[in-house]
Amino acid sequence: MSMSPTVIILACLGFFLDQSVWAHVGGQDKPFCSAWPSAVVPQGGHVTLRCHCRRGFNIFTLYKKDGVPVPELYNRIFWNSFLISPVTPAHAGTYRCRGFHPHSPTEWSAPSNPLVIMVTGLYEKPSLTARPGPTVRAGENVTLSCSSQSSFDIYHLSREGEAHELRLPAVPSINGTFQADFPLGPATHGETYRCFGSFHGSPYEWSDPSDPLPVSVTGNPSSSWPSPTEPSFKTGIARHLHAVIRYSVAIILFTILPFFLLHRWCSKKKSKPHEAEARELRALCGSRMGARRCCCNEPRACGTQNSEQGGL
Repeated sequence: MSMSPTVIILACLGFFLDQSVWAHVGGQDKPFCSAWPSAVVPQGGHVTLRCHCRRGFNIFTLYKKDGVPVPELYNRIFWNSFLISPVTPAHAGTYRCRGFHPHSPTEWSAPSNPLVIMVTGLYEKPSLTARPGPTVRAGENVTLSCSSQSSFDIYHLSREGEAHELRLPAVPSINGTFQADFPLGPATHGETYRCFGSFHGSPYEWSDPSDPLPVSVTGNPSSSWPSPTEPSFKTGIARHLHAVIRYSVAIILFTILPFFLLHRWCSKKKSKPHEAEARELRALCGSRMGARRCCCNEPRACGTQNSEQGGL
């Protein structure tokens, strides 16, 4: 069974519009959830969770997706920010928020981005050392080693002033400690580092931070903190280009479809009078009274009529 061009065009248009609607719901209508001053919070400290939405949602609910439930979040609404103080291990975990309008409680935003809160100070601090040393030449490879007598499963390395962290599994070493080696590659400029330890069963509950380790670099500095999970500039351009192509195709279909439908409607309207006239002529040619008119208007039909009369 073949499909008409109109059906195909409408199906394509519906697909692209559906993709655009989902991109809108998942993008602009999604609140952004953040933590201030940091998502890494010492036990007994405080943190403010903030939600912001471009579309105008200014009342939010906050919920925790994993770990121990937080009773103070039940049936609570807040304006833009929510203070947690004092922070306990129960507050460690993943949070999301959703916005709604006070005059339209059934209209909700999409869930926000996940916000992970890490609570520190639950275990003894590990130690952090640098190889070949805390002072290196520019371009020299640097490796930071985090170790502890505690049997941590994961070590987390953070750089001062950075929101993200690097993590590696801990492995037993020959001296009886549990260790992870973070290769930072060629040194470019001096920074200060700390590391934390955690266990698989409670990945958001961390140890005390190690003593800060300043790494100084001699020579010409350049850039770069290794971040393999951070999207690259090319990836961002590819995503933007894909969205531009999608919207361009939708706009083209919107432009072509009305002209296509109008053309088909006009063609059908023009063909109707001709079809009616043809039916009338065939009816006249089929009768003796219309034979003369048939001969004047349609000689071939007249010839057929005369042959039939001669046979009779």
